Parts: sequence; structure tokens; C-alpha cells
Amino acid sequence: MKNPLVVLTTLLLAPLAALHAADLRKPNIIVILADDMGYADIGAQGGKDIPTPHIDRLASRGVRFTDAYANGSFCTPTRAALLSCRYQHRYGIEDLGGPLPAQANTLPQRLKAAGYVTGMVGKWHLGSTQGFTPVDRGFDEFFGFVGGGHQYIIQPNGKGEYNAPILRNRDPVKEQRYLTDAFGEEAAAFVERCSPTKNEEPRTKDAKPFFLYLAFNAVHTPLEATEKYKARFPGITDPKRQTYAAMLSAMDDAVGLVIAKLEQTGEFDRTLIVFTNDNGGPTTRNAVNGSRNTPLRGSKCETFEGGIRVPMLMQWPGVIAPGTTYAKPAISFDISATALAAAGADASAIDGVDLLPFIKGVRSGAPHDVLFWRSRTMSNNYAARQGDWKYVHSTEGDAAPGPRQKPAQDRLFNLATDLSEQRDLATEEPAKLAELKKLYAAWSDEMDADCRRLGLEPKFPKPLSPAVKKPAAK
Repeated sequence: MKNPLVVLTTLLLAPLAALHAADLRKPNIIVILADDMGYADIGAQGGKDIPTPHIDRLASRGVRFTDAYANGSFCTPTRAALLSCRYQHRYGIEDLGGPLPAQANTLPQRLKAAGYVTGMVGKWHLGSTQGFTPVDRGFDEFFGFVGGGHQYIIQPNGKGEYNAPILRNRDPVKEQRYLTDAFGEEAAAFVERCSPTKNEEPRTKDAKPFFLYLAFNAVHTPLEATEKYKARFPGITDPKRQTYAAMLSAMDDAVGLVIAKLEQTGEFDRTLIVFTNDNGGPTTRNAVNGSRNTPLRGSKCETFEGGIRVPMLMQWPGVIAPGTTYAKPAISFDISATALAAAGADASAIDGVDLLPFIKGVRSGAPHDVLFWRSRTMSNNYAARQGDWKYVHSTEGDAAPGPRQKPAQDRLFNLATDLSEQRDLATEEPAKLAELKKLYAAWSDEMDADCRRLGLEPKFPKPLSPAVKKPAAK
């Protein structure tokens, strides 16, 4: 007969042992990327007219970064940095479309080597030819499109990139669903495939965790929404803003679907989730969609705050305290570094920094001394931020040089007192301006040199067309 004390002790310690085993298991990781969303449009960022309860809950259950940035001021550059874990300039990427060169050791490749099942749903935009698609770059599964945008309501006989076939891995599928709905459903299905069924015991610490990259094309143009979502916003009278609201609401529903599946499968508490955006809202140029960047100056494709500052929310139950805010600058490839650290994966040769020690107060100071942006092929806009000081060299207004574009000039702002970048301190603080310009120049040279070391060629500003060339000096 067993000793009653031993039996009682075993029963009492069993839940603790199971919890310890769960703690040892690597977390699932989900990175959710919105496309062209306005800085101020979700509730967690102060938005009032578009309810986003599922996205907002990530902030209330985790941390909201008040000073988060995208690595690029438009699409492909940020995605390249996020997936390569490095400044995209090291791979010669400053424009749209890619491809992300083979020299980049991608986030899914690193996680796959660490034992993860990897899946992607949504927009790729980092290469469409053989060798450069998602399933070539580390993803076990892919559902989505490889180009820069797509119709949300599928046109059966449509032509052009935005009507390209939706792919499952490499194979075209006949997709009929509203595209944002489809992406939410496919992402939830991936979670379910990677999770234990209701009739199984919970997975052991040795079972494979999963990494899901859910890259919506919402709320990028074309502005298309079904009546189901438009009907939620009868009080928004501006047609563009109403459709935008409907598209954002659909994306929020899709995020909620994925979270519900995590809860249903028992994977919620084991999952690190990050939500962010690829650049600021396009309020003045390049796919203007009705978004709002209040109170920031500037738009997508510019290096004012409105072009690069983005929402970033991170949740990991039991690791990140609910309702936390973090006020030091962080950037897209820090998400990659945080994921690699959480997974115990190879984090060599990356530019990102694991944010968890900073969020939890284990490390003091800021993750980065200085952050940089450069878009040579988009009007040669660039910037640097060190502490509260920001150096900006950016055009403003129209995308193409001409009367509707304000030329770039060297500007200096202190974001602690001037978040909207209205007071240029360049003439008042010439030493600080010179310091930041010097840091930027050294970084820019390093990026070009590293790019060439990899056998690649840096991108440089596109020449002006004859119609807008400056007259020769007399």
C-alpha cells in the first residue's frame, strides 16, 4: 500500500510540475502586421470613431509602445527589416518589391532551425520569382499573395498585380471570400493545425511550437469593404473614411478570430503576440486611404513622425504585465530580435534588440542609442533619432518632385516637447544638428559598405526627369 503522505504530496505537486513543463516549452509566436494604418486609428492609440476591441485588448493584456517605429516609411523596406532582422539597407533594399536577397538569414529560417513550425498568411512583397517566395524563405506554409497589393473583393477576370491569383504555398486557389476575412480564417486554421485537439493531452515541452506571420494588406488601397462592415459605421459621412473604417473593423475581427482560436485550443497563455504597422498612414500621397496620423506631422513615404511612427502592441501572458506602457524608442526589427530571444533561436548578425528585458525593467536605459531611416529612392528622405532629438531631411506632400512637393531640408526637432515637429531647432542648436548629421553619415556609409561586402549594390536616388531638372547655374 502506498504511503498516504507520498500520494498527497504527489497530487499537490503535479500541477506545479505540469506548469513548470509548460514554462520550459518554447512559446508560440504570432507577428501581426497591418498595412498603411493610421497612427491614431485604433482605440489603443486614442482612436474614437472606429472600435477595434480585439486589437486594443492586446494592449490591455500586455504592453503598448509609445515611441515605436517602422524601419521604413513605406512597404517593402519595413518588411525586409522585419524578416531579415537587420537594417534593410544592408541588402540594398530601399524601394518597393524586393526581392529580399538570398544573403539574408530570415526570421522564419532561424525559427525553423530552432524547432518551430512556420506559417505565413497575407501579403509578402519581398520577391515573386522562384527562390524568393515565402516557402523558399523559411515558411512551411503560405496562404496569400506575393505582390504589393490585392483586390479585397476578388474579380474573377481581373487583370494586373492586384488581381493576381491567391496562392496556397505555390499553387493558385479560387478564392471567393472577402480577402481580410479569408486571411483571418486561414490564420486561425493554421493555429488549430499546430495545436492539440480537444481529445489530446496538452503538448509536452518537446512538441513543436509555431510561428505565424499574419501580414494583412488591410487597410491599404483599393478601398473595398462588404456591406456587413460598412453598416457598422452609419455615423461616418465621408465615404473614404467610412470604407476605411469598415476595412479596419474587418481586420480587427480577423485578429479576434485568431485570438479566439488560441483560447479554444489552450495555446493563448503560451503565445507571444505582436501587432504593428508597416509605416505611417498615407494621408497625403501613395495610396491615400482616409487614415489619420494625429497628432503627428507627415505621411507615408516621409521621414517625419507621421511616416515612420507606428502603433506597436505586445502580449505574452505571465511574462509581460497587463496594461504596461514602454516609452523608449523601439523599431520593427526589435520584434524579430525579441522573437528570436524568446525562442532560443540563433540571433547572430542582427541589428534588433530583445525588448523583453527593457519592458520588464531588468535592463535600464534604451534599447538603441540612435535609430536611422533612409529612403534614397523615395525623394531621398532620411532621418536619425537619438534620445528625444530627431534630425529630419524629408520632402513633404506629393510623391514626385514638383510644385506640390515641399523640398527636403535639414531640420532638427525635440520630440519630448514637440511631438508634432512644428518647431525647427536647426538654427538654435547647430551643434546638435551637426552631431546627428555626422552619426547619420557614418551609419549610411556603413550600410553601403556592408551591402557591397555581401556582393550587392546599394540603391541611390533616382535621377530627376528632364521636366523637373533644376536649371544649370549661369
